[in-house]
Amino acid sequence: MNLFRFFLAAVLTTALPAHAALKIFATVPEWGALATELGGDKVNVYVATGPLQDPHHVEAKPSLIARARSADLVVATGAELEIGWLPLVLQQAGNPAVQPGKPGYFEAAQWVQLLEVPSRLDRAEGDVHAAGNPHIQMDPHNIARVAEALSKRMSELDSANAAAYQSRYQSFASRWSAATVNWEKEGQPLKGVAIIVHHRAFSYLEQWLGIKEVASLEPKPGLEPTSSHLAEVLELSQRQPVKMVVRSAYLDPRADEWIASRAKIPAVVVPFTVGGTDGAKDLFGFFDDTVQRLLAALK
Repeated sequence: MNLFRFFLAAVLTTALPAHAALKIFATVPEWGALATELGGDKVNVYVATGPLQDPHHVEAKPSLIARARSADLVVATGAELEIGWLPLVLQQAGNPAVQPGKPGYFEAAQWVQLLEVPSRLDRAEGDVHAAGNPHIQMDPHNIARVAEALSKRMSELDSANAAAYQSRYQSFASRWSAATVNWEKEGQPLKGVAIIVHHRAFSYLEQWLGIKEVASLEPKPGLEPTSSHLAEVLELSQRQPVKMVVRSAYLDPRADEWIASRAKIPAVVVPFTVGGTDGAKDLFGFFDDTVQRLLAALK
C-alpha cells in the first residue's frame, strides 16, 4: 500500500507541475529591467545585450538563438534598432510563438511617438532608421507608455498571473509618475543648454528636458568621427556657447575627450541604459544618474 502511494504521488507530481515562470527574452537592458519590474517572481528574464554593448551591432550567437527558442515573449525596441541581428536569431530559433505578428513578440517602439522619421531614405546619409529614431528609452514618458502596453501583453500570455501583473504595473506607474515629476523639476536648469553629442542617441532626452543639440561628432549617423569633421565641430563650439559633449557609456571616448580638452567643456558619459554606469542599477537609477550627470556638468 505504501509503495502504491509512493508511485501515485510520483505520477501526480509529474502531471501537475508548479506554474512555470513566463520566459522573457529582452533585447536590451531597459526592457529587461521593465519586465522585471512588472513581473517580479512570475517571470524569468533574459537580456540579450549588455549595457556597454552597442545594441545596433550584435552577433547572433547560438546562446541567443537557444534562449529565443525557449522564450514565451520577446521584448524588442523595434524601429530597426535590432535589424542587424534579431531577425536572424528569431528565424534560427524556430519558435513560432515569438515571431513578429504573434502575441509573443512585442515591440516597444509601436507604443510611442517616434522622432526623426525620415521623409526619404538614402543610405548615403549614414545609419538612418526608416521608422525614426529608435532610442526611445531616453524619455521617461515613453517608458510609462511601454510599461502599460507590456503589462497587458504579459497578462494576456499568462492569464493565471494577470492580477499580479496588473498590481505590479499599478505600483510601478504610481512610483514612476512621481519620479518623473521630480526629474523634470531637477532638470529645469538644463532647458536651453547647448550640447554636442557623439551619436544622435539623445533626441528624446533633449525633447523631454529642452536641451539643444548643436552638433554630432559623427559626420553621419553611425559613421566614426573623422579629423576633418571634429575640426568643424570644434570651430562651431568656439562660435557659440556649448556647455558639454555627451556620449553613451558604450562608445569610444577619444573623440569626446579631444573636443572637450580643446573647447574647454566637460565630457559627460551617461548610462544610456540600465547598468551603463554604477548609478544606473535599475530604471529609476538610470534616470537619476542621467539627470545628475548632466547637471554636474553645468557647475
